Amino acid sequence: MKRKNRKRKKESFFKKLTNSLFVVFLAAVIFCGLQVMASADNLSFVQISDAHFSTAKTNTSYRLLAESGEVLEDAINQVNETPNVDFVMFTGDMINTAYEKQLMQFLPYANKLKCPWYAVFGNHDISIGGYLSKQLYLDILKSHNKNFIFSKQYYSFSPKKGYKVIALDCIIDDRITANGQINEEQLRWLDKELSKSKKDTVLIFLHMPLVEPLNSPNHRILNTDETLTIIEKYKNPIAIFSGHYHATKITQKDNVLHVSTPSLVSYPNAFRLVRIHKQKNKVIFDIYLKETRYKDVQKRAKMMIFGANKYYGADEDRNSTFIIEKK
Repeated sequence: MKRKNRKRKKESFFKKLTNSLFVVFLAAVIFCGLQVMASADNLSFVQISDAHFSTAKTNTSYRLLAESGEVLEDAINQVNETPNVDFVMFTGDMINTAYEKQLMQFLPYANKLKCPWYAVFGNHDISIGGYLSKQLYLDILKSHNKNFIFSKQYYSFSPKKGYKVIALDCIIDDRITANGQINEEQLRWLDKELSKSKKDTVLIFLHMPLVEPLNSPNHRILNTDETLTIIEKYKNPIAIFSGHYHATKITQKDNVLHVSTPSLVSYPNAFRLVRIHKQKNKVIFDIYLKETRYKDVQKRAKMMIFGANKYYGADEDRNSTFIIEKK
């Protein structure tokens, strides 16, 4: 009788152990599944603006062109050291002077990135009447970047389900100017893209901002109001990322977030890391300013610029969390 009881106790122990292990395994599977689902809803990217890459040996202005290669390489190394970056977007002025040779020297830096990278035009990237036209620039990018497959200067793609990236071309190419404009054909296309993406979180990239980080009539987009009228018709989460002003500023207007990012080659020598988290009723944007690790370069750049604080921005313009409610 005692042997049977011992046997039953032994069988009961192994049954409980097996059940416990199964519960632990099932919990692990559910946890991993939830993690995968969560990561599928999240997106991380880097915005690098106004690198102004140059082969200049000396600095003659507030742009430290002689160090442009160093700070660009540092930014790319930082990106490669950052986990789970889905893509990088260069928002214009990749090079300082619109020469094909300079673009060809910039590309090996960008191609060291371990994630896909894309670009929009800046006013320094394009030459009026020669050198680098938009079409030639586009052709060179397509031939040296396997992910850049677009046939026009403006384009869209989906980096993940539930996200839409829209890249705009606001560069005027029939006269020399630091102002921008988005032509009618592109505005109609933008409206159609937004109309098709009402359930998505939309990320718009262009060189010049639609909301100025600081007042500069000679740098703004000339048809800002017309462009914003189209964008603001849509009530899904929209974030707009730009450069050009070399200033650090974030402005939220209802469901639209305007993010101005500073230059790599002038103070504060920085770029943006953006992590987006989707929840049931809202989208959370965690936005960080990542500064160069060449602190001596940053210190010299600060000495070369008047009103450094307005380019560095307030605390909330550098590292902040923004929430856009889903409607």
